[in-house]
This record gives sequence, C-alpha cells and structure tokens, in this order.
Amino acid sequence: MIPHNDLAARAETLARAAHAGQVDKAGAPYAAHPARVAAAVAGDPLAEATAWLHDVVEDTSMTLADLRAEGFPEPVLAAVDALTRRADEERDAYYARVAADPLALRVKRADIADNSGPERLAKLPEATRIRLQDKYAHAMATLAAYEIAD
Repeated sequence: MIPHNDLAARAETLARAAHAGQVDKAGAPYAAHPARVAAAVAGDPLAEATAWLHDVVEDTSMTLADLRAEGFPEPVLAAVDALTRRADEERDAYYARVAADPLALRVKRADIADNSGPERLAKLPEATRIRLQDKYAHAMATLAAYEIAD
C-alpha cells in the first residue's frame, strides 16, 4: 500500500505515463487536465490521487486491477471506478454512481469545473463549445439533484 503522503506523487507519475501522447479536444497535452483537477482538490491525498487517476481506466489501457497492483488504497480505487463511464451507460446512471461516492463526487465537481472553464471552452469550435456547456450544466444539475435526494 502506498503511504498517504506519497499517493498524489505516485498517481501523478502513473497518470502522466498512461496519458503520454494523448491530447485534449483543443490539442493540448492531456495530462494538464488531471493536473488542474488535482490542484483543485489539493490538501487531501486521497482526492488528489483520485483526480490524477480519474480518466486513466476510461481513457488508457490501465485497469482497476493494475491500479490495485500498484498499491492504491480502496477508497481511491472505488472513486476511480465510480468515475469511469461504462460502455452504453446512460449519463444519469453514471452521475448517480458518482454521487454515491463522496470522494468521486468531489473529484467530478473539480473535473467538470475544469472541463467547463471559459478559457478551455473558448479554444473549441462553437458547436462543440455549446454541446459541452449543455453537457456540463446537465451534469452539475443532476449531481446536485442526487445529493438533495439523499
């Protein structure tokens, strides 16, 4: 098991390696995104590690079993699992799963805030920008609704 004070650094190293060569929708190196999400949840080693790893299983060849073998603790693994979209999964079912895990929810909020940031969206074509603004507004409203229902 990785000591808590080493979690974020280990997660960063793994995420940067796993996302090497990937770019975001604007063509920037993908690893900058989890870096910003991790910065948004700084101060909580579990949240920082989850932020670095939040797209690793969904967007790379890494699996939860790989992360477990690397020594990441179960709360991080559960949150990463909650944050990983499944094939053919309805958006709202995904958001319900995220909302059920407080660590995943914290990271998802930071993820959405980063993805929907005006500077980031301004670099995209108008149609993409509008589609993503709608997607992220729906995500935030749905996550909030699940919290109220609890």
